[in-house]
Amino acid sequence: MLLVHGVALGIVLGAVTFEVVHGFSVHYTHTIVADLSEEGPEYAHAAARRPAGQEMEAFSRSYLGTHILARGHLVIVGLTGQPALASSGARVLASSPTVAGWLSKPPVRSQLQSVHAGATTYLTLASPIRTLRGATIGVLVAAADLAHLQAERDQVLLLAGVEAGIALAVALLSSFLVLRRVLRTVGAVTQAAVEASVGKLGTRFSAESTDDEVGRLTAAFDGMLERISAGLDAQRQLLSDVSHQLRTPITVARGHLEVLERNPAPERSDVAETTATVIGELAGMATLVDRLLLLGRSFSPDFIDAGPVALRVFMAELFDAARVLAERHWILGELPDVVLVIDGAKLRGALLNLVDNAVKATGPEDGIELRVRYDHDIVFSVSDTGAGIVAEAQEHVFDRFRRAGSVNQRGDGLGLAIVKAVAEAHGGHVRLDSTEGEGTTVDIVLPASRVLPDRTDDEEVEW
Repeated sequence: MLLVHGVALGIVLGAVTFEVVHGFSVHYTHTIVADLSEEGPEYAHAAARRPAGQEMEAFSRSYLGTHILARGHLVIVGLTGQPALASSGARVLASSPTVAGWLSKPPVRSQLQSVHAGATTYLTLASPIRTLRGATIGVLVAAADLAHLQAERDQVLLLAGVEAGIALAVALLSSFLVLRRVLRTVGAVTQAAVEASVGKLGTRFSAESTDDEVGRLTAAFDGMLERISAGLDAQRQLLSDVSHQLRTPITVARGHLEVLERNPAPERSDVAETTATVIGELAGMATLVDRLLLLGRSFSPDFIDAGPVALRVFMAELFDAARVLAERHWILGELPDVVLVIDGAKLRGALLNLVDNAVKATGPEDGIELRVRYDHDIVFSVSDTGAGIVAEAQEHVFDRFRRAGSVNQRGDGLGLAIVKAVAEAHGGHVRLDSTEGEGTTVDIVLPASRVLPDRTDDEEVEW
């Protein structure tokens, strides 16, 4: 990764450096050409103002002796039929065939060309010298030593190269540090995943988590391990609980069948009693398995089959079904007139579980109240005036196979676990308020989003 990053960054920095040097060279060359282009007009302007009667050859000699040139610039004046006149150091230009050709035959128009003279390269501009009537009487050759350009360009190249090298080094170092941290974390996560595959779920990264992508990766991995660990613990607990719950009815049924088997001539009544007992135990086992399957399906995304349910109709039917369970002082509280988007069958079953628990915890003289409140949430409440639940047991009443009442009270301990699963599948939760000797209230709290918004009569809603 560092190699690929370094090569890509090197190519980009090289291209940028080349563009900088090239741009500098172009700008420098344009500046030289502009300076050389001024030489011809300056010479012509001075020639036009020379003293009357002064010959061009004398003027040119005087001009070259007094004219100030930029550093590295040279000028040669070649008048037709006269020896060439040159500024200081400009004689070397005459050794160039190109310049010699211009001096022997002045060009018709200005010409710009690079020429080699001695060991130096010059950028030259040859301009014809004309009289006021337009006759060509010679040539003025202005030249600039390109060695200065090369020196300046080499300096720019060196500076740009050093800066690019520093940038590349810093970028690679920072990338190395970042990659080392990321890959070290990824390696640790990979090792933890390998260990998790063989059942070692103890590795955690929470102490090393930071508020960035790597930190969120480790936090997510920790969360995954926590869920896997919790799932495995729950699975082991479930297997232990199920085996314990099924052992009793199996033992009872087997004991009765063994007693019947040892009797060579059983009475018809004994056979009927044994058969009824075994069937009853098997029915209890079937109910237990069905409730366990319901709990297992509660983790599925399609567990809830929601649809519109009129709350008042729903609660009225539930209240009618509840009152026939036992003789109690039944109360149906005031109900809001709303339509809910819920799984009516599963929520009805959960509420009947609460009603059944209330019946078991009360006597004929006690009261049971069903009510629904709509404030910020939808709250279904089942309250009783029974014996209540001891404080030590309240924390675990919604766990599987935990009974809220006495150990002699009948039930499989799954009712409140199912209530919790149904509430959470609807996006809600359950809560308990119980005082020993005074009664118990269990609430199923659903979010307000479960309330179907009001609509006008001409609106159509499809479900």
